[in-house]
Amino acid sequence: MLSNRERILSAIKGEPTDRLPYIPRLDLWYKANKTNNTLPDRYKKATLIDILDDLDLGYHYVVPDFMDFIDPLDEIDRALGIYRLRTMAYRAVLRGIKRNISYDGDVSTVEYLTPYGKIRTKVLYDDSMRKAGITITHILEHAIKSVKDFEAVAYIFENIEIQPTYDNYLIAKEEVGDRGVAVAYTTIAGSPMHLIQRELMPYEQLPYMYYDNNDELKWLADKISKYFHKVFDVVAKSPAEVILLGANYDYNITWPPFFKEHITPSLASAADILHEQDKFLLTHTDGENKGLLQEYVNSKIDIADSICPAPMTSLTLKEVREAFAGKITIWGGIPSICVLENSMTDYDFEKYLNDTLSDIGAGDHLILSIADTTPPGAKFSRIEKIAQVAKEFGPVNP
Repeated sequence: MLSNRERILSAIKGEPTDRLPYIPRLDLWYKANKTNNTLPDRYKKATLIDILDDLDLGYHYVVPDFMDFIDPLDEIDRALGIYRLRTMAYRAVLRGIKRNISYDGDVSTVEYLTPYGKIRTKVLYDDSMRKAGITITHILEHAIKSVKDFEAVAYIFENIEIQPTYDNYLIAKEEVGDRGVAVAYTTIAGSPMHLIQRELMPYEQLPYMYYDNNDELKWLADKISKYFHKVFDVVAKSPAEVILLGANYDYNITWPPFFKEHITPSLASAADILHEQDKFLLTHTDGENKGLLQEYVNSKIDIADSICPAPMTSLTLKEVREAFAGKITIWGGIPSICVLENSMTDYDFEKYLNDTLSDIGAGDHLILSIADTTPPGAKFSRIEKIAQVAKEFGPVNP
């Protein structure tokens, strides 16, 4: 019998497995229910790993726990898209930049003093977020307010040193063991321009700048690209087998022409580097993927994590599989509303599950999971039911 780690890697390679891999993301579900004392009775005192082992489920170690840092100061640059987590394979160190840090309840403010002016950011992390299992803070004030901030932001990124921390990553790899694959986090943005869009300024601001200040935006993206290259060069040489680059795409936000020009080349370049070393590239593809599927193929990614099909988006799982044509492995496939009683009746859930399994053909290049994540209010028996039908699906023989 294969381990869950072996099943994941076999699915990515398009090789036979002894059963359909089912690796649900339960970290946020666990944190929320642990905080609210609403775990199933038999798991009141259990760790997440205890639950996974008891149910014979794989460990979904893809999107990191963004609160998994050692020192609270490790989190201060989060509004720049910079994280320093306990098990990351690299550490970003700012050189020659003074920071003023202040706290007001659940709000943290950081001021960066540069030769080109001051940059200020604010982030929020409150009890409602903790109770929901959320681990990533919310940006209240972004680094970029206008084009006048570009030079200061460029200066910050040009003065970041990237240090390998492979021993830290090996902690995660040992913790996961044969339960799954410890995916190495690189950056939540798929490219420098994507970083500008999703972290450095409000989403609604970029379309205006994109058309009014396109040359300046490209200049800033070029400056940030040097930081990207340094990060990826370090992580690509790490002991990781699968590496995450980029997350959270959507037809309306990362619209197809934007994705084609500013994200596809970055992902494709990263994929080429990893493939030369027999490693795999994963990107987190939750959201409305209409119009983006061919760009994923052109990006040469190996795993499209968190594919969320209809009825939460417009595309069926069958349509996504046909577009990928065995070139990309899907990790996901079960919309989160399926496990919520207030969204689907038991009958509708069973029917959706049966329809899904009948639509996946041989089941190759598929790691079944609840996309984007298992919600805190999920009916636990449905999580177990998906595990049961995945086992009953039988061996996967591409």
